Amino acid sequence: MDMTAMPKRTYYAPQGGLPPQSDLITDRAVFTDAYAVIPRREFSDIVASYLPFWDKTRLWVIARPLSGFAETFSQYIMEVQPGGGSDRPEPDANAEAVLFVVEGEITVTLDGQSHRMAPGGYAFLPPASGWTLRNEGAQTARFHWIRKAYEFVDGIDVPDPIFTNENDIEPVAMPDTDGKWATTRFVDPVDVRHDMHVTIVTFKPGGIIPFPETHVMEHGLYVLEGKAVYRLNQDWVEVEAGDYMWLRAFCPQACYAGGAGNFRYLLYKDVNRHAALGGFGRQE
Repeated sequence: MDMTAMPKRTYYAPQGGLPPQSDLITDRAVFTDAYAVIPRREFSDIVASYLPFWDKTRLWVIARPLSGFAETFSQYIMEVQPGGGSDRPEPDANAEAVLFVVEGEITVTLDGQSHRMAPGGYAFLPPASGWTLRNEGAQTARFHWIRKAYEFVDGIDVPDPIFTNENDIEPVAMPDTDGKWATTRFVDPVDVRHDMHVTIVTFKPGGIIPFPETHVMEHGLYVLEGKAVYRLNQDWVEVEAGDYMWLRAFCPQACYAGGAGNFRYLLYKDVNRHAALGGFGRQE
């Protein structure tokens, strides 16, 4: 794909606040047994949270494991003021993380090395890696923090840390789409050390997913740019930059990209592991 032919990328970041009293209550927010849609208007001050050991920081929790729904991951949108951050960001030694910056800059320190991340910046952080994070800039930083309990496999190493930026990676066009549907991949999809993928999916105007994808992977989709009509289960839902979709395993999904510009979203999915069978059929 010709990167020079692509328009400048933008990243929607929530700003908080509160809708005015004059607004209508009617909204696109919906939670079903197969999917949830959180429109960007929902990212208000009254639903922001705070975390232990994080300074000058608040966040919006947009996904967390729920029994009977999506169970593999959590996703936060973090908002860190200048001088803020954490020297103890992750309390769970088994948790791996992906960070993706949408506004401002953050500095992540790992193994004594500092990595400055600007918008479009991506980091994969292995479990128990002891990373820290600070906003050393003059602007508020906003970024996605996706957390998953890493599924260790005997004989397979834990993945190495990764620091890169979307702008340094060429999107890969999906087959037979004439470049209208492309994926930016930050890790090799056949590298089974990784048990989750976070990618960026881009549709040019008029691009589509031409069939209802129905698969075992759970999804979190945050719309970075543009708008589209998404088919979720049996429903058509209109989404725009700043909206979030949360999909249970096997929820059918497809879309039509609309508007004058590209439709792009940050996508989470769990991959490369056996399905857990629990205690069924096991002998003591």
